[in-house]
Amino acid sequence: MVSRAFDEALAAGGGSMPLWLVLLNLKTGATLANQRELAQAVGIREATLTHHLNAIEGQGLITRRRDPANRRVQTVELTPAGEEAFLRLRTIVVDFDRRLRDGFTDQEIAGLERQLDRLVNNVAGA
Repeated sequence: MVSRAFDEALAAGGGSMPLWLVLLNLKTGATLANQRELAQAVGIREATLTHHLNAIEGQGLITRRRDPANRRVQTVELTPAGEEAFLRLRTIVVDFDRRLRDGFTDQEIAGLERQLDRLVNNVAGA
């Protein structure tokens, strides 16, 4: 339910989860140098990322260019329109997070984070 509500909030602002993850990682991932690293950071396969990047590039939000040192590698960068889209979606994400946490104390949020971390660790250890 939370995931669906988040998707709907992003869609209302002209975005989507894949778009948000790509823009976020390009904006904050100073170490990202190419499409392969971006796919790893987003948590999807390169072929899937390529599909999303084609659409995002078509919207004028990113540029891709071949690395002169290795023509098989493409670097991805935000355009000015991509920067604007990031800021617009970031506002939506912050507002959604504020709404999601409404009524919880800092202690309750910290306890929830610990419990979620335990779930992740339980699955990762399996």
